[in-house]
Amino acid sequence: MTVELLPQDLRGKVAIVTGASAGIGRAIATTLGTAGAKVVCVGRDESRLGETVRAIEAAGGEAEAALADLALTDDACASLVGRVLERFGRVDVVVHNAGVFEFGPFEETPVASLEEQWATNVRMPYALTQALLPHLEAGSAVVFVGSNVSRIGFPNSAAYSATKGAVEAMARCLAVELAPRGIRVNIVAPGMTRTQMTSRLDEDETLNQAAIAATPAGFIGEPQDIANAVVFLASESSRYVLGATLVVDGGFASA
Repeated sequence: MTVELLPQDLRGKVAIVTGASAGIGRAIATTLGTAGAKVVCVGRDESRLGETVRAIEAAGGEAEAALADLALTDDACASLVGRVLERFGRVDVVVHNAGVFEFGPFEETPVASLEEQWATNVRMPYALTQALLPHLEAGSAVVFVGSNVSRIGFPNSAAYSATKGAVEAMARCLAVELAPRGIRVNIVAPGMTRTQMTSRLDEDETLNQAAIAATPAGFIGEPQDIANAVVFLASESSRYVLGATLVVDGGFASA
């Protein structure tokens, strides 16, 4: 399926995208680049980050890879912000896309799993936003990538769902707190999307058809569908949208 890009103008903007090495993160980064932003692609896989950067450059955009594990220490976030400011002099958009998901029954999922997911999914975007805040000017946009699991109950994902619920709550608070500074904060909540994390859909046709049947749209989304929503919230087209959760799941959570 081919998904058309939405026409948004981000020329002159500098964007940071975490988890930009593949899947939804890569689609977000390349779409921001296509819209004219200079994109800092953050991730832990140097080779795959390079692929993302080359994809942006091939489309005529400007990008730079930032190899970093921001969940390790708060200093890692401060260091990244310093590197971006030294290279580009400003930051206008940050997309908190990086995340981890561990699937398993609640009774078999140790607290350590919750803590690991919390560190990446919640603590890391908290720390990075805090490190960026002194440098975000009026008109800047912060977009958190949540999940539709915060709206409906999914078995075998209690820890992950807890982190994504926290992401939404945090983002809504920041939207109100940072609005007087002219900073927009919003959330995109994807549902089932065809990425490496959902590759089992391609391997099991019965599962694939069941997922499609449960989705009112009649198909499973592509990373570009999520990227289009993120770029809208990053652009001035969303200037009156604050604290909103844009659920992009083909109607799954509403069925």
